[in-house]
Amino acid sequence: MEVEIRFPTTDKEWQEYYDLRYRILREPWNQPKGSERNDGDNTGMHFALFESEKIRAVARLDHSGVKESQVRFVAVEFNEQGRGYGRLIMEACENAARDRGDQKVILHAREGALEFYERIGYQIIEKTYLLFGQIQHFLMEKKLNNLPKS
Repeated sequence: MEVEIRFPTTDKEWQEYYDLRYRILREPWNQPKGSERNDGDNTGMHFALFESEKIRAVARLDHSGVKESQVRFVAVEFNEQGRGYGRLIMEACENAARDRGDQKVILHAREGALEFYERIGYQIIEKTYLLFGQIQHFLMEKKLNNLPKS
């Protein structure tokens, strides 16, 4: 699995980045194009996992508080799920948070993704909001340690 994780740079890469976010996180719930974006896109750190020059997974890392980051908009291409790309994109986010001195990462996980996040070290803190009136989310966190990056 020859992959590269980096920020999108070209207009084409940005288009693919947002298209993946839309197709995975919004389109299945009949949300309008554009709902995959928000104001945090201007300040967040964007990560894209490329394989064979195609974006297979994306995530955004936001600074959310003192020594804390939040991961948002995690999406893995439908036919690529289960190949470890989610874990890799999350490690990239966690390493970036660690590099800037953060001590924990939080996220709001969809109910269907709880098992994945628990496997990579996140703990459920509380049940939070219901997105689009049907997708239950849970606040999760992972304390970062000073271990070397994986």
